[in-house]
Amino acid sequence: MNKTPILIAGPCSAETEEQVMTTATALARLGITIFRAGIWKPRTRPGCFEGVGTIGFPWLQRVQHELGMKVVVEVGNPHHVEEALKAGVDKVWIGARTSANPFAVQAVAEALRGTDIPVLVKNPINPDLELWLGALERFQRQGINNLTAVLRGFSCYEKTIYRNPPLWDIALELRRRMPELTFLCDPSHICGRRDLIPDVCRQALDLGFDGLMIESHCTPDAAWSDAAQQLTPDALADILASLK
Repeated sequence: MNKTPILIAGPCSAETEEQVMTTATALARLGITIFRAGIWKPRTRPGCFEGVGTIGFPWLQRVQHELGMKVVVEVGNPHHVEEALKAGVDKVWIGARTSANPFAVQAVAEALRGTDIPVLVKNPINPDLELWLGALERFQRQGINNLTAVLRGFSCYEKTIYRNPPLWDIALELRRRMPELTFLCDPSHICGRRDLIPDVCRQALDLGFDGLMIESHCTPDAAWSDAAQQLTPDALADILASLK
């Protein structure tokens, strides 16, 4: 690699204080400085684990204060924004289900107006470049310019080895149109299974992505959401070593 990539890592969901701190401590030892964890989880059907909610914020504050890491959480509506800002998170991300809905994006962008918090915008579920571009523009129109685009792959009906095929050309075209943005790849959601992640990480960096956003959990097989695509910190360390 010609430059050190940006690395964001952490569990799909914040589940317990012990799980958060154990995972974050192991990641901090790897030199990772940005910790991701879902507080609210948009689920396809009700009754699934939908996140611990605001009780998880004190756990993330421990990550900030005790480990010196920055924390990033997903927000999907103005209430999420209010609670995240009140808790002092360092960054927020907009998930694929939210970025596919212009009404939701507009509401979140307006809730963030007047802040300088960095915003990561994942591609919408459907492979629509204009929809992704429009989501980013909605934040820019509210004066939010510290933006990062995150490729997490796109849903499709065809069977592929990936959970969400990356369709690299869409992200590369977005970068051509918005070269001022930082571009990250989320191989966890692209792959859907941990054995595919190393190759996608390498491919993303070879294509010029600025970094990676990877799901890592201290005991991934016992994870409450997306168990198959999460890596242990040790497995993540092996991948990072192979990328040097």
